Order: sequence, then structure tokens, then C-alpha cells
Amino acid sequence: MTFNAIKQLVYGLYLTNSFGYRLKKTKDPMEKKRLRLAYSKAQLDTLHISVKIENPEKLPQSGQYLVLINHKSIIDPPIVEVTLKDTEIFGPWVSKKELYNSFFFGLFVRNAGSILLDREKSQMSGFFADVKNAVKRGESIFIFPEGTRNKTDESLTAFKEGSRIIALKNRLPILPLYIKTDADKILKNALEDSQLEQEVTIVIGDIIDYKEKKSLELLYRQMFSL
Repeated sequence: MTFNAIKQLVYGLYLTNSFGYRLKKTKDPMEKKRLRLAYSKAQLDTLHISVKIENPEKLPQSGQYLVLINHKSIIDPPIVEVTLKDTEIFGPWVSKKELYNSFFFGLFVRNAGSILLDREKSQMSGFFADVKNAVKRGESIFIFPEGTRNKTDESLTAFKEGSRIIALKNRLPILPLYIKTDADKILKNALEDSQLEQEVTIVIGDIIDYKEKKSLELLYRQMFSL
């Protein structure tokens, strides 16, 4: 591990926990959005990573959605937060139990607005109740439909069925976002070279009706030519 990588990891830990404590002190959703955005900008700025948006005219400024994002890197959430910075779209991220208990991310994830997904539980009623409560509060739901980070060479792995269930149960239109650049490679480059300036491209897709009967994965692949 290079000296720059160690320095970035230490600073990343400081940022994550510092903002985690600040997020813990507020219940206001727009203040949480502001803090999540400030954290995301700080994290990407220190890595010299900027975000380019393709099809910005397709990005809604407000409303409630199931926000669907492909997942290659741990910096995907900051990329999405920066993408939505000028909108009123806000809500919890669906997060795995491992993140809740993580030394690095735990404090931030627990307080930033997240819904715990524990696949080891035999009953998922608590999870869907948490989703429903968030929607009742007027919030969107953010989810990685692949279920976990894609560590393969493929552009996309198979979607889990949960995304469609969430959309149907809560009558949420689906906002597909596609991180076109391999953000994991971008992150590795940034950790190796502190002077490197890099750009990540994210593509805004067309809104999908929650009643759409076609496979979400198929629609996503067709939309982004995957």
C-alpha cells in the first residue's frame, strides 16, 4: 500500500466518522441531504474525482422514486449524491448489515439515512415496513439492484427481485442511473497517484413505471446498451 493510499484511508475514516456524528444530531431530512452531499463532495474532492452527468435534462428535480444504480465501487454513493445535488430527491439507502457494523462506515451509515437489509433473517416484514415508512415521509429509496458490488469484468450482474417488489408495494416510479465509468478503477488510480485528476460519468435514464411488467434488469440493460 502506498503512502498516499494510507493517507487517503486515514482522511476517509476521519470524514466518515466526523460526518457520522453530525448526521446523528439531526432528524431534518434536508439537513441530512446537505450533510451527505458535503461529505460526498469532500470525499471526491480529496481524491480529485469529478462527476460528469449525461442526459441531465432527464433528471427530475423533485418527486419520489426508487433510485436504481449499478454498483462497482465504494464511492458509488458519493457519486450519486453529487449527481442529485441540485434536486430535492432524498431518502434512505438500502444497506447491508455488514455496512451497519463496519468500523469504517458504520457510524455514517447508521445515521445518514439507511434501511438495514439483513438477508439472514427468515422474515423481511421489518425491512419492507421501514421502506413503507420512508415513502410515507415523502422520501425516495436508493438501492443497488445487483445486491452487492460487482467485482467481475462484466458491466452488470443479475438483479435481485427485491427492487421490483419495493416499487410495486409502494407505487414508486423507478429512476435508473448508470455509472458508466468503472469507479473502482478510478478509486484505485486515485489511491496510487495523489496528483491524478479523473472524471466519472453517470448516465440518467428514462423513468420506468412501477407497473411495468418487463424485467427491470432487461429494461436497464436496454436503456444503457449493456
